[in-house]
Amino acid sequence: MKVSLIRQLLINSTRLTLTLLPGFATVVSASGQDTYSYKPKSQALYDSIAHMDSVYFNAYNTCDLETQAAIYADTIEFYHDGSGLQTSRQALLDALKANICGKVSRVLVKGSLEVYPIPNFGAVEIGLHRFINHQEHDAVSKPDRFIAVWRHKDGKWQMTRVISLHMGG
Repeated sequence: MKVSLIRQLLINSTRLTLTLLPGFATVVSASGQDTYSYKPKSQALYDSIAHMDSVYFNAYNTCDLETQAAIYADTIEFYHDGSGLQTSRQALLDALKANICGKVSRVLVKGSLEVYPIPNFGAVEIGLHRFINHQEHDAVSKPDRFIAVWRHKDGKWQMTRVISLHMGG
C-alpha cells in the first residue's frame, strides 16, 4: 500500500508546477506549457540595485578593494558553496586580493537579474553570472547563481548577505 501511494505521488508530481516565491521562479511542468517572466515590482529599486551590482563588480574586476570594502556591511555574511561561510569583511577582502585580483573577472548573464524589495530594510538581488579565469584560458565559464541581500541605510546601499553558488564546478 505504501509503495503504491509513493509511486502515485511521484507520477502526479511530474504534472505539478512548484512556485518558490511569488513572481520569482516557476518550475516548468512535464507538459512544458508553463513559462516564466520576471517584471520588477519597483523599476526604481531594480535600477538602484542593478547600478550597485555594476559598481561592486566593476570594483571586483579591477581589484578596487576600497570600493568593495565600502559596499560590504560590517556584519557581512558571505556564503560560498565551496569555501563555506565568511563573516569577516577584512578576511573576505584578503581572500579576494589573494585569489581574484588580476586572475578572475565576473560577467552578469544578461536578462537574469531579479530584484525584490524587503520593506524597511532594502532588497534581495538574485541572478546568474559567469566568472572568467584569466589564468586558465581553456577553462569553461558556466553561469552560476548568486543571491545578495542589500541594506539601504542613511542613503547608502550595502551588501549584508551574499550566497554564491557554483552549480557546475
